[in-house]
Amino acid sequence: MSSIAQSVRGSTYANIRPNKVVPSTTARSRNRSKRAATAIVYCEANFGAIDGKTANGLVRHSEKYKILSVIDSEKTGQDSGLVLGDKANSIPIHSSLAEAITHVGSVPDYFIYGMAPASGQLTSDERVLLLDAISQGMNVVNGLHEFLSDDPEFIAASKAMNVTLLDVRKPRAKLDMQTYSGRIDKVTCPRIAVLGTDCAIGKRTTATVLTRALNEYGLKAVMIGTGQTGLMQGARYGIALDAVPSQFCAGELEAKVVEAFECEDPDVIIIEGQGALSHPAYSTSSFILRGSRPDGVILQHAPGRLHRCDFEQMAMPDPAVEINLIQTFADTRVIGLTINHEHMTEADVDVAISRYERELGIPVTDALTRSTDCLVEMTLAAFPDLRSERTARAH
Repeated sequence: MSSIAQSVRGSTYANIRPNKVVPSTTARSRNRSKRAATAIVYCEANFGAIDGKTANGLVRHSEKYKILSVIDSEKTGQDSGLVLGDKANSIPIHSSLAEAITHVGSVPDYFIYGMAPASGQLTSDERVLLLDAISQGMNVVNGLHEFLSDDPEFIAASKAMNVTLLDVRKPRAKLDMQTYSGRIDKVTCPRIAVLGTDCAIGKRTTATVLTRALNEYGLKAVMIGTGQTGLMQGARYGIALDAVPSQFCAGELEAKVVEAFECEDPDVIIIEGQGALSHPAYSTSSFILRGSRPDGVILQHAPGRLHRCDFEQMAMPDPAVEINLIQTFADTRVIGLTINHEHMTEADVDVAISRYERELGIPVTDALTRSTDCLVEMTLAAFPDLRSERTARAH
């Protein structure tokens, strides 16, 4: 049986420099107010791969932007949904920005940098590409640790075209940041964190699918974004934790959870995870456990992944070991396991679900290839009072 979805890293970078097509800024501003913001996502040589996780997430779900196409010259002509192993979504992949604009017939509102390279920095060729996008009147959404709004060249270019540079990871001033206060105790609805055994393993996707499924079931669920992609997708509450000084991480996240609780009156709050608690390269999971103090954790695991992303010498941990670490580190419980099916067939997923349910004694499912009812039941089994909350909302 063929693989459901394979993660394949690209090895080359194409030098992309589009032709300039400069529309009227005034006309474009007038048009933006009448329709949803349109966007092209750049993901050269990485769409469908680990470092393309931002683009992957945006084509699967975006409340903030209407994604028109993806730029990846290695997969040009393909449907982005099919590349991800999903259903066709009619979001095409093009080889260049010029080709993408020609296909649409107009210049989109936004150019989104859709990759998350380990360096967190732009290459020299990417600088040229982003400046070309700006010269055509496109706003730029940037999720890197390199902030365009601090760069004199990008500042001058954006002012000249009257466009916006949105650095999603740029933190607030330290004077405005909050330390942990204990206000999280006032949040009386269940809080569920979706953590993982590695980075780029599908935590955000599972959190998004779970939140949507709970809302469709009849509960009011709110998701807290903790990374740049979730914020780009339109999470109403959240913060890019890996850009916040460590002293403020727990407090800033706590504040977002409390704000969501007070403003939305939800039945349940879902917190997107980052990294992995056992991973020595990341500390974000510890801040998520401290700041949100989840009542339950859903753990995301990739049985077909042999080693940690970017660390070939570091074998993937066994889910039982990660569960023990989480439950030792924090006053919480792991209520279920979700599978990332990369490098796995349908039969492999079936075997993994049966094996882990037997070994771990908790519900196991795949958020993308199995019914979302499984995620809902996983949640209700851990928090049975939510059934009555649903009934109350129905009346």
